[in-house]
Amino acid sequence: MRVLAVTTWFPTAVAPSRGSFVVNNLHAIGRAHELRVLHLVSPGDDDGTRRLLHEGLQVRRVPMNPQSPADVARAARAISAALRSDAFAPQILHTMAASALEPAALLRPRPPWIHTEHWSALTAPETLPPTGRAALPALRQLLRLPDIVTTDSQFLADGVRPGRGERDTRVVPCIVEPYPPSPRRDRADQALRLVSVGGLIDRKDPLLALDVVAELARRGVDARLTWVGEGPLREAVTERGAAPELAGRITLTGTLDAAGVRAALADADIFLAPTRSDNFFIAVAEAVIAGRPVVTGAKGGQGEYLDPAYSRLVSARDASQWADAVVELDAATSTTPAEAISATVGERFSTAAATRGYNTAYRDLLAPRGEAWSGHGSRG
Repeated sequence: MRVLAVTTWFPTAVAPSRGSFVVNNLHAIGRAHELRVLHLVSPGDDDGTRRLLHEGLQVRRVPMNPQSPADVARAARAISAALRSDAFAPQILHTMAASALEPAALLRPRPPWIHTEHWSALTAPETLPPTGRAALPALRQLLRLPDIVTTDSQFLADGVRPGRGERDTRVVPCIVEPYPPSPRRDRADQALRLVSVGGLIDRKDPLLALDVVAELARRGVDARLTWVGEGPLREAVTERGAAPELAGRITLTGTLDAAGVRAALADADIFLAPTRSDNFFIAVAEAVIAGRPVVTGAKGGQGEYLDPAYSRLVSARDASQWADAVVELDAATSTTPAEAISATVGERFSTAAATRGYNTAYRDLLAPRGEAWSGHGSRG
């Protein structure tokens, strides 16, 4: 099939890591379909480019400030023009990210339309400022419009379905490609090395992670934490990490590339992530594939794929209870081979699995219209 993907999340020179999960999804779709990408780029991410080839994806950028009605209308005209293109003639419109919904909603007539949503605020509105929470009802109305909505977890799907009634809402998980995990450490240094991957933001609660390390140290555990990621709480985390009880125990790496993340996971004994809420939590899936046990928050989609033998889900925000979970899990899994933990996820989140999920969604999208299905397993 010929697919026009419209997204507001996509890497630029200004924001090179923006929407990496969207790029992964686009590669999965491109394995079986002809694809063009329309990036509705926000002012803060705009690097000035308008046409480019990104990792083999043909991309056109159109500036759009989601707060500007004029920009949204201009974006809608750009989508309409792309859909009428004689050179490509898309058969399917696939929007990605909540802010791509509004310009697509202005289209008349609408083509077969599928939307992919990942936004954590839909299941954790308390993480938004008051202005953001006030906008959620309008967003939920927009989510009623696509013929099919895909989410990355059942947790998010359950949050989206109430506003869509009987309309098709289904799960196509995030892509986390499997690889042979590095062996577990021999622990000869007697240390307990913890790692976390995520933004230094309130929802990820890095300050609680530091409190857990302090509690473990108080109990005589030589715990150390490496946090991979960046964010507005860096100063607060740095200040807390300088406290005497945490001296020499906290490492902030900033943002790392994929190889750096894998290296950090390989060097760790347990993945610790005291998130308040996550829809899928890619970093947790990465930790499992790396063969590392996981202690994380109970609210979110991560519980859908974590094996309780190699993980602990914690509901409380109390450092003592988190420390209990870490100690208990370490005692239960310290000699478990990495391969055994990694095998609990296996190929479930591979690119090939995502391709199959989107193929099925596209086939079901076109079936009521009687359009011929031309999807295939792989384009190479």
